[in-house]
Amino acid sequence: MQISTFIIDDEPLARQRLENLVVDVPEIHLLDSCKTGKEAIAKIDELKPELIFLDIQMKDMTGFNVLEQITVPKKPLVIFVTAYDEFALKAFDYFAFDYLLKPFKDERFFKSAKNVIDILKHDGHIQFEEKIEGLLKSIQEGKDMFRPSYNNKLPIKTGNKIYFIENQEIKYITASRYYAEIHTDQKKHLLRESLTNLMENLNNGSFIRIHRSTIINLRYIGELINSNYGEIDVKMTDGQLFRISKGYKKEFIQKMGI
Repeated sequence: MQISTFIIDDEPLARQRLENLVVDVPEIHLLDSCKTGKEAIAKIDELKPELIFLDIQMKDMTGFNVLEQITVPKKPLVIFVTAYDEFALKAFDYFAFDYLLKPFKDERFFKSAKNVIDILKHDGHIQFEEKIEGLLKSIQEGKDMFRPSYNNKLPIKTGNKIYFIENQEIKYITASRYYAEIHTDQKKHLLRESLTNLMENLNNGSFIRIHRSTIINLRYIGELINSNYGEIDVKMTDGQLFRISKGYKKEFIQKMGI
């Protein structure tokens, strides 16, 4: 008997990696995958998977929102895919959930898969479902332990005004002399700030520095290109190409799990 499975992650490379790993577990059968919370709700209600790998922070909603809005009589088992900090993860331990903390190693994935298989073999789904209800109730009550440890918005000062950009809307940041250029789909913003300070404010698991003059949002990576002499280029979804410098290559490879 195989466990029907569905993957939800809005980062293309992260979603593809999960798909590749699932294939290596004979007891798990992958039904489908998607990149948005809205699509996930419809697919879960339609396909009724026994297990889902669920990204917590997506562009249109959180993984918690997905769990609140699905209407299937029997909720699936959940392995959260998260960039939450250590304090927030204590909450998952308290509610007996399993999770994959980005970036995770293959061994950690297979351990999570084994945990789920063991739960189903020993008929622990009812207890697991009660834990889901407890988690959602705690979130609705607004407990701090479930809030991300990073700021969701970046302040941009222009003249006597300050306006805010949603972090998830930032595709990449490049250095331009004394300024940082913040690139979104809508426009380019100039900010008199160092990339080092920006990385501290944006350190939420989605952003990584790949060059002394470049920070990218992993959500907007289109593909990786292996160039000559072991160099790697990153092609963003808008076609912009960046070279990963030698000093940041190891961290990038570890974070991407490649």
